[in-house]
Amino acid sequence: MRDRGWIYSGLGLFLILVTYPFWQNLRAGVTSKGPDLRRPAEAKQCVMPVSYMRTSHMDLLASWRENAVRDGVRTFQSADGQTYNVSLSGTCITQCHASKEEFCDRCHNYASVSNYCWDCHVDPRQAHGSAR
Repeated sequence: MRDRGWIYSGLGLFLILVTYPFWQNLRAGVTSKGPDLRRPAEAKQCVMPVSYMRTSHMDLLASWRENAVRDGVRTFQSADGQTYNVSLSGTCITQCHASKEEFCDRCHNYASVSNYCWDCHVDPRQAHGSAR
């Protein structure tokens, strides 16, 4: 039982190391709440419910890509019967989410996720100002 001091010291050090991120964020005033996104004022609803889009928009966009490129299907019918053009730049960015920087990039930067959408697609707001 002479090692009791070492055991308690080790347990204390372990607890400090495990809880360090929590205390660091608390000291820095950082919260786990994601970025505040401005929803478009003119758009009444998204192509899918907001809860679905927050968690699975990448699945929707991937299925749009597959259906458009491989099957030639260029329209999407949502659960409520609305029909939308299958287009990241044309439907999502142009009609609703006016700024890639203010909408897409905010969440992806917060989550440290790199997306490859813009490797092929052009942000419509940047395309108008560039010479072709």
